[in-house]
Amino acid sequence: MGDPVLALSGIGRVYNPGQPGEVQVLRDLDLILEPGELVALVAPSGSGKSTLLHLAGLLDRPDTGSLRILGQDAGALKDGTRTRLRRSSIGFVYQFHHLLPEFTALENVVLPQLAEGVSTVDAATRAQDLLTQVGLSARMEHRPATLSGGEQQRVAFCRALANRPRLLLADEPTGNLDPDTAEQVFDSMLGLTRDTGLAALVATHNPALAARMDRQLRLEHGRLVPA
Repeated sequence: MGDPVLALSGIGRVYNPGQPGEVQVLRDLDLILEPGELVALVAPSGSGKSTLLHLAGLLDRPDTGSLRILGQDAGALKDGTRTRLRRSSIGFVYQFHHLLPEFTALENVVLPQLAEGVSTVDAATRAQDLLTQVGLSARMEHRPATLSGGEQQRVAFCRALANRPRLLLADEPTGNLDPDTAEQVFDSMLGLTRDTGLAALVATHNPALAARMDRQLRLEHGRLVPA
């Protein structure tokens, strides 16, 4: 068996260390994500889930512990190398889609590929394939303002997967949607991740969606425990 996609060991994160407002957000946290595994992170607001996702996505550094992405010790990497690893191997989806409003759905999925050096033709083909898989073949030339909330979030998932990442990190990706739309968006996410075999860590307050993943974990006093 190869390396886990994500391996966290003894992770700690403290805000305002040594100050009166010191907060220990994460403490001695461990997590292994294998290829093809979907894990739900069930945690209330303020528990540290966004901090955990930022660390896993190489947007922040832990104060203690080790973090490995595809076997690479991310803590030992310089900032430029971390950025390249994040751009090529990690996809992000947030509660709000953060699509670029001046570009079409297709262009929003093409752009991250161009940043990785993919040709315009190949990037457009990849974008068209992804958008078709999530039922947006007729909406590719529409700008975000003319798409529904569910359609916008499906575009955001396609954008996150455009560069064929090995790890998907999603922070309340259906939290801004009504239940029926959330179910449709989640079905699209589930289909894409299962088809590609990437690992996914998905923070959600929705117990029905969490139950459809391989594992459910809860943040409790800065550590992960089975939900």
